[in-house]
Amino acid sequence: MKVNVVNIDTEKTTSENLQDEVFGLDPRKDILHRVVTWQLSRKRLGTRKTKSRGEITGSTKKIMRQKGSGGARHSTKKVNLFRGGGTAFGPNVRDHSTKLPKKIRKLGLKYALSSKAKNNELTIIDGDFSNLSQTKEVQNKIKKLDLFNSLIVNNFTDDSPFIKAAKNIRNVNFLKAEGINVYDILKNKKLIITKDSLNSIMERCSWVLVVMIFY
Repeated sequence: MKVNVVNIDTEKTTSENLQDEVFGLDPRKDILHRVVTWQLSRKRLGTRKTKSRGEITGSTKKIMRQKGSGGARHSTKKVNLFRGGGTAFGPNVRDHSTKLPKKIRKLGLKYALSSKAKNNELTIIDGDFSNLSQTKEVQNKIKKLDLFNSLIVNNFTDDSPFIKAAKNIRNVNFLKAEGINVYDILKNKKLIITKDSLNSIMERCSWVLVVMIFY
């Protein structure tokens, strides 16, 4: 799979061959959907809570006699029919996360990378980023290279001048190579990978799960 390589200094474009096992697969929407659903379910806090009838503070005394009142029969004020009473079938605190095999997660990451490469939405950038320390310089450079609405996967440190200068630019997101995931890749229109972080991404996609059984 051939991918464009852009030098951020000279602004020249070349091409580079990447592994077809990672960037040359035919994406499956069902696998991508499973991985994205798994990711979003893990982000849910699940802290919603309403009080049931048994959790409301109040008297359990019957508010009126059973018959002869001319109205419906009631017990206490804590029932869900009255204002201030409990909620019937309300939400409770629970864990929304689901389980997904590691093989499916790894396959979903490969499919996400392959979908960007197949749609010509994957670009590799190379060069010296330490010279770009001003927001205006970074914005002009991104505008020339048409890198807006993109996710830039990098190995920069948090105190890097390039990261500090580019944080205020709209529609440009940054992510460490070890934190690359399917949801963020598909959320952004373009995927930009620095040449330094390309090797770590390839290693992550090619690791083999070894299960050791101890008797």
